[in-house]
Amino acid sequence: GQPTNAIYGFVKALRRVCANLAPSHLAVVWDGGLAAERLALLPEYKAQRPPMPAALASQLDGMVSWLAASGVSSLCQDGIEADDAIASLANRAAGSGVGGVIASPDKDFLQLVSPRIGILNPNDKTGRIWSVEDVIAKTGVQPEQVVDWLCLVGDAVDNIPGIPGVGAKTAAELLRQFGNCRRLLEQGENIKSDRIRSSLAQAAPALRRNQEIIRLKTELDLPVTLDELKVRSPDPGRLAALYRQWGFRMLLAELE
Repeated sequence: GQPTNAIYGFVKALRRVCANLAPSHLAVVWDGGLAAERLALLPEYKAQRPPMPAALASQLDGMVSWLAASGVSSLCQDGIEADDAIASLANRAAGSGVGGVIASPDKDFLQLVSPRIGILNPNDKTGRIWSVEDVIAKTGVQPEQVVDWLCLVGDAVDNIPGIPGVGAKTAAELLRQFGNCRRLLEQGENIKSDRIRSSLAQAAPALRRNQEIIRLKTELDLPVTLDELKVRSPDPGRLAALYRQWGFRMLLAELE
């Protein structure tokens, strides 16, 4: 009598990721709300998103219960967006000399890709991990330029407007020529197109604002150590009880 489709999809997706990567450490990070400083800069930030459907919201506790029974850590902090927490965990892992993979289709994470940090789109059944070369092929810029690229192009998913007249290709060309948005604004007289030069001059405050919003926070003081994120042995009894409760017959048969 209760919806379980989201739980089932979540379980299958995470199991597929784990089968592909066999991680030694793992964390599922949940949104703790929108960052107050981003809303202060742009009140319309993510405002176009519809509220979470009630049928999905009712299944979140079940997902957390499944993670606990599976030996996987969950992380959620009030007022901290999941993207920022993930960025901080990835930065901490890379700084510790550990390789890491972010499993998400969110293009904001392209800014974090490095020789130590890759991106896996859980919806991509090939299981391919994106590298620096993939980011360049997708955007036309280096990962460290992705923030500026998104600032110019805008991000409709997050309701962040870009610079009028500047599309993905033009943004990449400008960044290849000038390196970053700061130099682009400082050396605007060298932009060949009168239209783009005028548009950038008028939108300079918005461009600087976009940088503050789009750049992910990589230095958050999260209340967890990497050691605490080690994958633990699952509890078969708890998992079996959950599978029976949800009617997941195939998963229960596999477990037994």
